[in-house]
Amino acid sequence: MSTITPVLHLVTCGSVDDGKSTLIGRLLVETESVPVDQLEYARRTRRGGSTIPLGEVDYSLLTDGLEAEREQGITIDVAYRHMNLPNGRRVLIADAPGHEQYTRNMAVAASNGDVAVLLVDAARGVRPQTHRHLTVCALMGVRTVIIAVNKMDLIDYDHAAFEEIVGTVRTSAARLDVEEVLAIPISAYTGDNVTARGTSMPWYHGPTLLEALQGWQPGADPQDGPFRFPVQYVVRAEGNFRGYAGTVVSGSVRPGDSIVVADSGRTAVVDRVVVYGGDLEEAVAGQAVTLTLDHEVDITRGDVIVGDTQLQPADRFSADMVWLSEEPLAHGRSYLLVSGARSIPATVTNVRSRLDVVTGHEDAARILEMNEIGRVEVATDRPIPMDPYSISRDTGGFLLVDRVTADTVAAGLTRHAMRRAFNVVAHSYDVDREARQLLMGHTGKVLWLTGLPGSGKSTIADAAVRRLHALGVHTYVLDGDNVRMGLNKDLGFTPEDRAENVRRVAEVAKLMMDAGIVVFVALVSPFRADRRAAKELFGAGDFLEVYVDTPVEVCAERDPKGLYAKAAAGNLPNMTGAGQGYEAPEHPDLILHGTGDLDASAEQVARVVLGE
Repeated sequence: MSTITPVLHLVTCGSVDDGKSTLIGRLLVETESVPVDQLEYARRTRRGGSTIPLGEVDYSLLTDGLEAEREQGITIDVAYRHMNLPNGRRVLIADAPGHEQYTRNMAVAASNGDVAVLLVDAARGVRPQTHRHLTVCALMGVRTVIIAVNKMDLIDYDHAAFEEIVGTVRTSAARLDVEEVLAIPISAYTGDNVTARGTSMPWYHGPTLLEALQGWQPGADPQDGPFRFPVQYVVRAEGNFRGYAGTVVSGSVRPGDSIVVADSGRTAVVDRVVVYGGDLEEAVAGQAVTLTLDHEVDITRGDVIVGDTQLQPADRFSADMVWLSEEPLAHGRSYLLVSGARSIPATVTNVRSRLDVVTGHEDAARILEMNEIGRVEVATDRPIPMDPYSISRDTGGFLLVDRVTADTVAAGLTRHAMRRAFNVVAHSYDVDREARQLLMGHTGKVLWLTGLPGSGKSTIADAAVRRLHALGVHTYVLDGDNVRMGLNKDLGFTPEDRAENVRRVAEVAKLMMDAGIVVFVALVSPFRADRRAAKELFGAGDFLEVYVDTPVEVCAERDPKGLYAKAAAGNLPNMTGAGQGYEAPEHPDLILHGTGDLDASAEQVARVVLGE
């Protein structure tokens, strides 16, 4: 059987100034894992405020790679370094940032971690960021945590203080089901218990940090898990060669094994396991290979090949989420869910709870702010196969990406597929959209009128509907205020509520369009991402974005509902155009001017509906 000596993925974390960079720098130097030129640089260079004499090694400089970090004296990005242990094992060290603002980077570092070294400043004690980093590590699947109580020299190596700190962290670790916890008192500055024992803590009889790392053994062997093979590339070569390239992320595969394409349910038998230079008798977790099958199967990049039929595609998932964006999570807004090579539109339909990282209590919540962790429900536009994260990090983890800015806004960890994903099935009827449109005598369509409050959206919609009604066209207007008096009466005007307001209205408009009706939506809908998500529910030509372009001064002068006056008085903080911004369409299908002739605007809209 093929074996791969596992690389130890080590993540160091803790609060700002707990000494992570100094600790890792000392480990690198004392295991001879630092090139000579870098070591000389650390002897000659000093950052502002440093008290280390020239000629001695400033260990922190060996991991702080960004100029901004050197200027501020903090770690911002994740610094990766390689270290070779005396027993021959290779270690990949991720020095994670300690500042709360950069928790997103810490989550990235922990996502592949085997062991976490959680530093605590002995003089400052356990801080909220300590609990936050421990929580992120636990969520990301790091099951071995070494509590390194650093700067013991600052508290005269007090044993009682060490035990108090360790007891607090162990309580949190037990709550988070961390499987293995080891506590070591150290001083990264003096070197006590880092790679060698000092004489300052005779009361401590455990291993040094280096000994603990050398003694680490992997827990559950990923080779023993279910076979999972996300396809990264479809290989075509001479001689009608067709293979599927990727990395075995769990389990193993041999020629002759039966496989299932989880996305489609199609089955086949593995013909060959190909690597550069020849074929393998077996590929195991961690190996990059190309699989060929006994017959041609429709497989594309992003599909997941499995060894059984247990991984069923679903479109509703319960997940834990670390929110990374400065803008709060808006449930109801559409994002891109990225898992491996797959990218698919997805919506956070519900925020179930927010985790208090200090107490472990799950508080009721409707939004998640930056760096907060919560339990959410996610809906994808089509069913996809995803494992629980506890089974496979690779097929159970995902990212959410903002569809407008392309920024990564969240890291998600799938807990399970929702039962409703398998129990709710679309039903087809003989009388379909085409049949209803023949009866109506025209096609259904949605015209989405967006613009500032008071721009004239409802007025133009009313005039256009009167004209179309006289011509025998079946119409309906979904007015923003009207839907908030019934369907959306539970929603406010925060960005997340506005996203949900747009989502519901778009779904209703789609149903009405399917009935053959020409639907006018008169809705401020101030955010491009929400309008884009609405448009993507519809087929080509079914949805027209109409921008009613009216200067804000004119809207404020009209002020038909008194909203601008309330905003000016400070009584309406979420007023679009006053307290809240409006993102004008970049490429609308039609632009109408709210200061222009009403009849001309209505005629222009009617012609678009009639296809003239």
